[in-house]
Amino acid sequence: MGTSVQVTPLCGVYNENPLSYLVSIDGFNFLIDCGWNDHFDPSLLQPLSRVASTIDAVLLSHSDTLHLGALPYAMKQLGLSAPVYSTEPVYRLGLLTMYDQYLSRKAVSEFDLFTLDDIDSAFQNFTRLTYSQNHHLSGKGEGIVIAPHVAGHLLGGTVWKITKDGEDVVYAVDFNHRKERHLNGTVLESFVRPAVLITDAYNALSNQPPRQQRDKEFLEKTILKTLEAGGNVLLPVDSAGRVLELILILEQFWAQSLLNYPIFFLTYVSSSTIDYVKSFLEWMSDSIAKSFETSRDNAFLLKHVTLLINKSELDNAPNGPKVVLASMASLEAGFSHDIFVEWAADAKNQVLFTERGQFGSLARMLQADPPPKAVKVTMSRRVPLVGDELIAYEEEQKRLKKEEELKASMIKEEELKASLGPDSNTSDPMVIDASNNRASLEAVGSHGTGYRDIFIDGFVPPSTSVAPMFPFYENTTEWDDFGEVINPDDYVTKDDDMDQAAMHVGGDIDGKLDEGSASLILDTKPSKVVSNELTVQVKCSLVYIDYEGRSDGRSIKSILAHVAPLKLVLVHGSAESTEHLKQHCLKHVCPQVFAPQIEETIDVTSDLCAYKVQLSEKLMSNVLFKKLGDYEIAWVDAEVGRTESGTLSLLPITTAAPPHKSVLVGDLKMADFKQFLASKGVQVEFAGGALRCGEYVTLRKVGNVSQKGGGSGTQQIVIEGPLCEDYYKIREYLYSQFYLL
Repeated sequence: MGTSVQVTPLCGVYNENPLSYLVSIDGFNFLIDCGWNDHFDPSLLQPLSRVASTIDAVLLSHSDTLHLGALPYAMKQLGLSAPVYSTEPVYRLGLLTMYDQYLSRKAVSEFDLFTLDDIDSAFQNFTRLTYSQNHHLSGKGEGIVIAPHVAGHLLGGTVWKITKDGEDVVYAVDFNHRKERHLNGTVLESFVRPAVLITDAYNALSNQPPRQQRDKEFLEKTILKTLEAGGNVLLPVDSAGRVLELILILEQFWAQSLLNYPIFFLTYVSSSTIDYVKSFLEWMSDSIAKSFETSRDNAFLLKHVTLLINKSELDNAPNGPKVVLASMASLEAGFSHDIFVEWAADAKNQVLFTERGQFGSLARMLQADPPPKAVKVTMSRRVPLVGDELIAYEEEQKRLKKEEELKASMIKEEELKASLGPDSNTSDPMVIDASNNRASLEAVGSHGTGYRDIFIDGFVPPSTSVAPMFPFYENTTEWDDFGEVINPDDYVTKDDDMDQAAMHVGGDIDGKLDEGSASLILDTKPSKVVSNELTVQVKCSLVYIDYEGRSDGRSIKSILAHVAPLKLVLVHGSAESTEHLKQHCLKHVCPQVFAPQIEETIDVTSDLCAYKVQLSEKLMSNVLFKKLGDYEIAWVDAEVGRTESGTLSLLPITTAAPPHKSVLVGDLKMADFKQFLASKGVQVEFAGGALRCGEYVTLRKVGNVSQKGGGSGTQQIVIEGPLCEDYYKIREYLYSQFYLL
């Protein structure tokens, strides 16, 4: 049997709910993504709560709420305690995303599902990996190798490859094959024939227009047209994800068109987001990295976009047309919600959506066709307590403080009793009975208090003392020939601690926080939330232009056909798109396609039979290796035996090795071979799909290039021509391009 693989969706199948999947490989349980939506509905996490304690490792693919939003709650409430693996940008920007989510919620509600401390605690257990870095697991996961690869879509976005015994399980959701301004395209197409591919059907039914056409509609026909008409443009965006692409697009267009309209990026963590992104250039597109190497030009040194972290700064900005990018993209909370309520009634204004709103959100409602003419919204704000409410709050706090102090003193007494023990006084003759001392003192005091201060019969130990001795600490310092032995870790300031201190709660490294944010963070002022429902007349224009940064349906089908996995698992997408992609893949990609329901476990164990064997020293001493690129290869004739421990082992054969046909190892590209022959002075040209070498000899590849699995073993090179000097010379050159075994 091959490596045992089971997949169990916990959330996000046959719908657009957050992503969370349990993948078990030979009994080692991976939780891949741990998402939540902007509603923060605990019922979505019930399947996760049933398996959280069994998770051995968590892999995160993207830095937005849909992929990691439930991590703090799961670690605080559900018993999740496994190590977490991600890329550096997913760790940093994911942390900022959760800060922004919490602060946005806390400003308008008594949000108590998790706190800032819970977020910090959840993100302390991260192991950050670079792209293509193989990380070998230990312990229960011995033999499993995980590696992140470029996914596109978001900065640091990851396609996870999990390898065990030579078989690959690939998790690729929300990938983008297109190269964008700040991101390279995915490398998913470089994987060929993985044992299992887990991917999403989110965009299976959508097709995207050409990039130039989309950019022109976005910038000139939509944003610029609204600004020139005297209106404001609101772009509801995420905290630290797709907004980066939008910022670069606006920056470049403003610079090229010499525009003066102000652009504001408004989130609680906008300053920290851009500060961190400036240091992530190596994770971005080749063009950005090259620009920095040649001219030291950092694409995120923003000249036209102003960073704001509170709405009062926006309110104080000069009147006139402006562009505001504000979180949250769903319009469920955050600055975008409040700005929409203010701007919706003006027909000159515009709300420009760049991604599909989450299901059931205000943004999704406004993206309906036709859009609603009016919507009901709840406006909430936090106000300080005054009068009787403040007095009642303070009394309640005093009562709670007294209860805590009483509880702490009781715990201390219990600990003291436990440390003294029931027979502590009688077991040691050196211990003086404090109760007898107090009795003698009271007797002396009753006859005359004048001698009380000087007449003390021996030591009077305090209540916490066990024996009448001064404290003595034994010096256990170790010494060697060079002096005192020290632990270097005691003198090292951990990077994680410095990161947490530098990026303290609000996220702004320069400490730029308004009073409202600071009071939310530190809870310095007693406050309450005041809410009222409003009916908002939607007179502003509502436009949706796709800047989600995901591959469209046609590209997904092409990529899957090229990758050609042995088994395919489809997740995350509407029921219609999931079924559509499933039927397409059954016909054109592979015969085994699965689309499981929530908590339905499917077994996608490979049909291949794999055995672990040891190569005996006797066998290896006679093997001659040949170097092939970064590898060494050899032909081995051996027989299978067993070691003393019972494991299989390859041993030298006892009889003469049977002859075998010569094996040519390598991958010849005809264009490269053409250049090689030309360098040897051979006249060579392509004609009719073949390579004509000299006057008489022709080379051609035969076989189906587009067969599933690529060209591995599916093509042959045919050499045609009369048996002449040129024929043998060309054949010799051809053999030189391969390794002969």
